[in-house]
Amino acid sequence: MSPAQRPPSERVRVTASRRSAPRHTARPVADELSDQTVLGEIYVRGLMRAQLRLALSLLLLAVLLLGGVPVLFAMLPQTRTVTLGPLPLPWVTLGLVVYPAIVISARYYVRASERLEAAFVDVVGRG
Repeated sequence: MSPAQRPPSERVRVTASRRSAPRHTARPVADELSDQTVLGEIYVRGLMRAQLRLALSLLLLAVLLLGGVPVLFAMLPQTRTVTLGPLPLPWVTLGLVVYPAIVISARYYVRASERLEAAFVDVVGRG
């Protein structure tokens, strides 16, 4: 059947356009965060994951460092009695290796965490 031979369809009368339909507008990311929407939660969860990954990596490094010192002294018992000047080697190891490494890793963690937060603020500010 050709289009000319089809029976006409029922007519619909349009009286007014639909104005009550909501218009889709792009919302800033800051609004997504403050309104606690799903998208805002995704952004915050991403920041928290990045900070958790950073913390766990530094924790693993600290465990290896702090766990390595007793293992070293257990595997090499003669190192417990060695002295460097008036101080025993274990004390020197703690004072000159372990504590400075903890301070350096703590400073690194704070700076890296601040960089992550600054990147997050940049994303929120751009959106």
